[in-house]
Amino acid sequence: MRIDLNLGAQPLPESGRSGSPSPMSAEAQSSASSALGEDQAQLSGVHAQIQALAAQASQLPEGGQKKVNALRQMVLGNSYQPSPEQVAEALFAHMLVQPAA
Repeated sequence: MRIDLNLGAQPLPESGRSGSPSPMSAEAQSSASSALGEDQAQLSGVHAQIQALAAQASQLPEGGQKKVNALRQMVLGNSYQPSPEQVAEALFAHMLVQPAA
């Protein structure tokens, strides 16, 4: 067997074909083409939800990136030293919002 990725479907050799080709009736061809040729899709409401969330996100202030960069510089410069209470409160708050799996 040879697989050629550059060409489309290859015809069967004459020895592999049946004796006489049987033509399909017009009704059989119609049902085969409708079953094979017509795709249908139903969209859920997820697309609308995503668009609504994207619109909400575009309304948020952009000050967050400045805070992240400032915190990153503090961590890299070893000047960020949160208290154990701050760490515990942040962990607890995070666990309340996103429970462990």
